[in-house]
Amino acid sequence: MNWPEKVTIKEVGPRDGLQNEKAIIPTQRKIDWIDQLSETGLTYIEATSFVNPKWIPQLGDALEVGKGIKRNPTITYAALVPNRRGLESALEASMDEISVFMSASETHNLKNINKSISDTFPVLKEVIDTATGIRKPVRGYVSTVFGCPYEGSIDIEQIFRVCDQLFEYGINELSLGDTIGVASPRQVEEFLEQAVKRYDKSLLALHFHDTRGMALANVLKSLDYGITTFDSALGGLGGCPYAPGASGNVATDDLVHMLHNMGIVTGIDAEKLIKSASMMQSCLEKPLPSHQMAIYNAQ
Repeated sequence: MNWPEKVTIKEVGPRDGLQNEKAIIPTQRKIDWIDQLSETGLTYIEATSFVNPKWIPQLGDALEVGKGIKRNPTITYAALVPNRRGLESALEASMDEISVFMSASETHNLKNINKSISDTFPVLKEVIDTATGIRKPVRGYVSTVFGCPYEGSIDIEQIFRVCDQLFEYGINELSLGDTIGVASPRQVEEFLEQAVKRYDKSLLALHFHDTRGMALANVLKSLDYGITTFDSALGGLGGCPYAPGASGNVATDDLVHMLHNMGIVTGIDAEKLIKSASMMQSCLEKPLPSHQMAIYNAQ
């Protein structure tokens, strides 16, 4: 197989990983965790989300977290924002990159954002225009690319319509999400067969959840299509509040283990990663679901 020499892993644990945790984690513990993650060799950390605290109480301290973390100059610290107000707070926190989000599924978009897809576009355009106007890079997330908990399979042309619009607005990268973890390698293959012909593959990232234990297999298939950027959450943390039954993201520690054993460079120190996972595991007072942490906990 013509696998890449290097893969970029984007750590989304502090945002996507923690947003589904019911027990509110103290702000300082979040800051300490991000600071520890900053010493693992990661080059990208999605630190928080500037959404209304009523939606996701866990991330209600976004401004304090953004201002409190120690910035490693080799790392991009990103934040998810839903609208202009969220962007203003993200800029106040000096976030390096702005992420906008929407769904390819009309129903999921309504439940997640409380807007139709067509009504979401102008809101995101304002965020993207404002951010790019001050030279802040913007990343786009599209959820439910491989299946929706309410609508099932989403027509690929509908997915591409959403992606096309975000690229037209000026995003720098697009993260394609398997929000409920239903994708199989064959489905990933069928999707990427068309996607890499339509878009520059260097601008695409894949965001797999491991609900059915297929995330690493789907990463492997994505590598075959030249995808070299993947989102993951340390320890397999995560889930989606608006996708019932969705379990955590593909685990950063499991992903690093697989890639390193394939001879693919990530730049990440696996031992430091496990120590960082152990820190959050202690904070949550429960075992993290990744395979690497199961091995660690058994020792």
